[in-house]
Amino acid sequence: MKGMHNDTPQQHQGLAIRQITKTYPGVKAVQDVSLDVYPGEVLALLGENGAGKSTLNAVIAGLIQPDPGAQMFWNGKPYAPASPREAMAAQIALIHQEMRLLPELTIAENVFVGRIRTKQGGFVDRNTMIRLAEAELQRLGMNIPATERVATLTVAAQQQVEIAKALTSHARLILLDEPTAALGGEETERLFEQIRRLRKEGVSFTYVSHRLDEIAQIADRIAVMRDGQLVAVHDTADVPVRTLVEEMVGRKIERLFPDLPEPSRREVLKVENLSSFEGAFNDITFSVNAGEIFGIAGIVGAGRTELVRAIAGADPIATGTISVEGAKISHRGPAGAMQAGIVMVPEDRKTQGLVLDQTLSENIALPNHDQIATHGWLAPKRMTKFAREAIRIFGVKGHAQQRALELSGGNQQKVVVAKWVSRNPKIVILDEPTRGIDVGARYEIYTVITELAKSGMAVVIVSSDLDEVLGMSHRVMALSRGKQRGILDRKDANSVAIMELATS
Repeated sequence: MKGMHNDTPQQHQGLAIRQITKTYPGVKAVQDVSLDVYPGEVLALLGENGAGKSTLNAVIAGLIQPDPGAQMFWNGKPYAPASPREAMAAQIALIHQEMRLLPELTIAENVFVGRIRTKQGGFVDRNTMIRLAEAELQRLGMNIPATERVATLTVAAQQQVEIAKALTSHARLILLDEPTAALGGEETERLFEQIRRLRKEGVSFTYVSHRLDEIAQIADRIAVMRDGQLVAVHDTADVPVRTLVEEMVGRKIERLFPDLPEPSRREVLKVENLSSFEGAFNDITFSVNAGEIFGIAGIVGAGRTELVRAIAGADPIATGTISVEGAKISHRGPAGAMQAGIVMVPEDRKTQGLVLDQTLSENIALPNHDQIATHGWLAPKRMTKFAREAIRIFGVKGHAQQRALELSGGNQQKVVVAKWVSRNPKIVILDEPTRGIDVGARYEIYTVITELAKSGMAVVIVSSDLDEVLGMSHRVMALSRGKQRGILDRKDANSVAIMELATS
């Protein structure tokens, strides 16, 4: 196989893994994987959800133990961490796909958790931790005090704290699992600057991402996994996207985005001179017709999420109006928006979109009690029937009594969409609809979104993935620092035009 290891593990500087297998009841998450990571390189790990990428990273980081027979070598010496602490002692750090920060602690305390700095006498050296944490955050473009509690931060800011935590650990191998899932273009580029800086110093990286456009920018080599196995290794990152996608999914891909339906001329949503109560956006005006998909682009901090939350009634507005089919919404709050026909799929499905410990039936029922309950009572059979129909319509690979946490990211996202669209809304807002979802599942989500538009709903999409916004929108509005910079038709919208507006 192209790009496979040529030397013996004992001769190899960097990381060498051989015959890594990890078996769970009924499934081999990783099967007989052998791979090398050389000093000062970025090795991209690609694959669909469930391909084994995160499991492989977890084995390397000491989070889970591989099956007997596996071997790992770090700088020519046997390496078998029994815990993440042992991996950290060997200068190997993992940035998790799912953030594991402690919300009630400060940024500095989170960055240095498990390795608290002390001064003479054994007292905690808070000033040094704050100074070092703020220096690393500033390199990532984040100028906020390290004394802030993590609970007050946005999802994107929390991801940057996770990254700063790894960068301050002086690791020589950093395992990055979807590090840019919550970041926009500017924040991603700042992260890449730090990766390039560390790479020159001989630091190695494995880089897991579903954003294939990033891989060509930052990776030196690419390893592709499918169904727990290594199926391809490329000695360069200059590989056609279609080739990578077909290796990941194991079949030919005709196109990455479905064909969009023709929208009608009937206006459904009208936003006029809308301004945020908190100052996140000002004087926003646009409209969306039935059957139209309207994209909102901008870098992190542009006010995209705050704008759609305000339209959905989740955040207060200072001035302006929101109208649905010509009628102004007079009742503020989510209930008023829902009553008017507006629903929203939030950006973080795990904390905002689902109750993970509850069943799919219970999750889908949550916003639909008025449709399911009989005389104020929820009948379990009626609830299960309602959920089964939603699961069938949206192609969720799961059953009504299954807990949400047991599903893949793509299927979890389908459940969130299903529970809101089951209300038969007029307007559907999707904030980061494919964050952390693999290419195959992304196409399924795109198909669901296209079907919503075909049914006559007005659809609004917010995404940090510019290709996604361009590929899925009839029109695109660019925001920059809370201000509306322009709306482009599909024929005029391209990455250069949008980024010029979004950075103005």
